[in-house]
Order: sequence, then structure tokens, then C-alpha cells
Amino acid sequence: MSHKSPRIAELLADLPDDPNPDGLPRHYAGFFHCFNQGFYFEAHDVLEELWLAGGKTGENYGFYKGLIQWAGAFVHLQKDRLRPAVALFNLAATNLQRYPSLHQRLDLQKSLDDIRSWRHGIETSGFLINPLGLRPAPKIALLPTQTALTPLDAAISTVPHH
Repeated sequence: MSHKSPRIAELLADLPDDPNPDGLPRHYAGFFHCFNQGFYFEAHDVLEELWLAGGKTGENYGFYKGLIQWAGAFVHLQKDRLRPAVALFNLAATNLQRYPSLHQRLDLQKSLDDIRSWRHGIETSGFLINPLGLRPAPKIALLPTQTALTPLDAAISTVPHH
């Protein structure tokens, strides 16, 4: 148990205990709960506890690491640190692309498209414009447990549609 555990317990207080009704680890569900509220640092901390508990040989080690890096990129955007944000977007994409396009009810293709979109916005501005002030903050939707939806139906609401 880390020194952060009391704070993490507070962040997870509104979520069902493990195993939760969705069949997902509580800390995994908590990551999205925090991320979708714009609490990126907290999302990072919540999932980090699960990531560390699984060890470097856990099947989701790189997956959780990529999600943590994705949240970390937004922590940097909140602090207007564009180059570190892009570096973490790149690391997140590298880790997440190693997993199937649908993993733990997350549409990774849409997630990777979202990461590329945010990174592209920063790079095309010459690292001068923070897109977090220009567009809605990201919201990540997991696919329902029992669904007839294809991964293309899962939504990340911040990828611009042309």
C-alpha cells in the first residue's frame, strides 16, 4: 500500500468494490472516472496503484502504463508544458498500440486516434498553442459489457469528425 492510498481510496469511494458489476478492476474504472472529470493527475495516481501491483510481468503492464502516460500528457497540457505532453502522447501510443484494438472494453483504435489528434494539434502549431484551451477536454467511453456494438461504435468524444 502506497502513501497515496488514502487519497486514492477517497477518489474511489463512489465506485463499487472489486469485483465490481462491470467485471473491471476498481482502479481501472476509477481511472476513467477521474480522467473524464479532467482530474488527470488523480487518474494517473489511481491507475498507477493497479499498474504497480501487477508487476512488470503482468499482462496489462504496458496497457496500464500507456493509459497512465495518456493522463500524464494532459497533466502537462494543464500546466502548459507542450513538449513534455507530446513526449508522453508518443510513449502512450507506443505502449497502447501493442494491444488488440479492443482491450478491457476500451476501443484502442479510437484512443490512438485521439492521442494522435491532440499531438498533431500541438505539433502543427509549432509547439506554440495548447489545444486544451481550444477544444473540449477528452472523455473516454468504455464499451458496455454485453454489447452488439463493434469497436467503431465506441466513442471518444474529442476526435474531430470531418
